[in-house]
Amino acid sequence: MARRTLVTGGAGFIGSALTRFLIRERDDHVFVLDALTYAGNLNSLAPVVDDPRFTFLQADIADKQTVADAIGLFAPDRIIHLAAETHVDRSIDGPANFIRTNVVGTVVLLQAALDYWRGLQGPLRSRFRFLHISTDEVFGSLGAEGRFCETTAYDPRSPYAASKASSDHLVRAWYHTYGLPALITNCSNNYGPYQFPEKLIPLMILNGIEGLPLPVYGNGENVRDWVHVEDHVEALCLVADEGQPGETYCVGGDLERPNIDVVRAVCAALDELLPDPSIAPRHQLISFVEDRPGHDARYAIDSGKMTRALGWQPTRSFETGLAETVQWYVDNRRWWGRIRSGLYRGERLGIGAA
Repeated sequence: MARRTLVTGGAGFIGSALTRFLIRERDDHVFVLDALTYAGNLNSLAPVVDDPRFTFLQADIADKQTVADAIGLFAPDRIIHLAAETHVDRSIDGPANFIRTNVVGTVVLLQAALDYWRGLQGPLRSRFRFLHISTDEVFGSLGAEGRFCETTAYDPRSPYAASKASSDHLVRAWYHTYGLPALITNCSNNYGPYQFPEKLIPLMILNGIEGLPLPVYGNGENVRDWVHVEDHVEALCLVADEGQPGETYCVGGDLERPNIDVVRAVCAALDELLPDPSIAPRHQLISFVEDRPGHDARYAIDSGKMTRALGWQPTRSFETGLAETVQWYVDNRRWWGRIRSGLYRGERLGIGAA
């Protein structure tokens, strides 16, 4: 049976991937609510924008009346909450925006969802779910060993991580205090098509295409666990469909890589796809720059609960996924050219000038 899914932040990177997947693979009716801040991009929804199952509303999740009206009008079976300020560097420079959207906005959405759920009856009430998407950054930094899991203590180190940790706790409070059937996922670093080019992989790809310096923080040895965005959205659908309210699920790709290795892999892929003697080999463009304040050393996710409880495993190797991602940016200059022409030109962020 087709579901009615309200996706907040559905014009963002993960949200647009989820929206495209729900409509094309799951036959859902999807209502996207997105404020269209700098990282929201309607062009990322172009594959489904003319589909009769797709509805879009530009709105701020901190706007109580608009959010309540949207939920009441669409009458969703579930709300998947992805709307958030997400970039650590921007949170260092301007933390207040992160508190407003990630904390206050989540409270507004939770209360609107609770009011709506309380008004449902019978099967409509029993099948409603509120799925909150979070990050592994709430857990802090790992040493050389170990991985984050659902019982890892919270230890956020950046304003972004602290705002997401706060929203996680609020979702749990609405479940335990009010009974709202809510679930949480904490994911590792995502990559793939349509990602705003402030993040590591698309920034390196676009700079490499244009022959610009490839800035790597510190010594490049900070380690991240990567998951392809399409693997991630399949996991989110499983949690929304089959997960247990009140539970948390960690989603990772089991693909740990030092940042410098990721950048070198991007260089090699670009050298193969776009050979240019004037700038190749592109690893010569790598430039080590002053590290980000409070830069966590290592993240890694244990997705064992997702596998045991829901049968999910990532399907893409990092090598395959990265090659496909680089190819997508090479083929879709029009999508990212609009961003690079003025909205974000690759400038350094996160220098601590809050």
